[in-house]
Amino acid sequence: MRIKRKNQSRQCSLPDEKVDLTLLDELLKKYSGKQGSMISLLQGTQEIYHYVPVSAIKKIAKEANLSESDIFGVITFYSQFRLNPVGKYIIKVCHGTACHVQNAPDITNALMIELNVEDGKTTDDRLFTLESVSCLGCCGLAPVITVNEDVYGKLKRADIHKIIQQYKSLEEKQNG
Repeated sequence: MRIKRKNQSRQCSLPDEKVDLTLLDELLKKYSGKQGSMISLLQGTQEIYHYVPVSAIKKIAKEANLSESDIFGVITFYSQFRLNPVGKYIIKVCHGTACHVQNAPDITNALMIELNVEDGKTTDDRLFTLESVSCLGCCGLAPVITVNEDVYGKLKRADIHKIIQQYKSLEEKQNG
């Protein structure tokens, strides 16, 4: 038995920020006419923008003769891809078993308060993105966080303010 569905037009609720789409031209040229290049195109796009903007998806679909829905399917299947802008500093809080029993939820809570941001979200100034992850592979350092490539282990709630201030101070120095 075949069920017919009404053709429904859906509006995308993702941010479609103004981005320079000409930055994609070289990437699209590199993969032009190559079969199975969708993931490489998306990885390259994310490398350029640090996420995959909706307008970039539309351009990739058009230029690479792919469907937008197939592209969205790949992006939402693989956790490496982001549909929302991220902060300059991505903070990952390990919630694996070792970290969890060493109070990782308290560390996440302290970060949410310190940054005034929900888990999985980015601060308004786009300086920090907070993410809970399943495991960072640093069980001996539990509880542990990473800030980009920097690893902080054996954390206490009181350590969080100092770590965040370190990155805020770095930004102040860089921005003069």
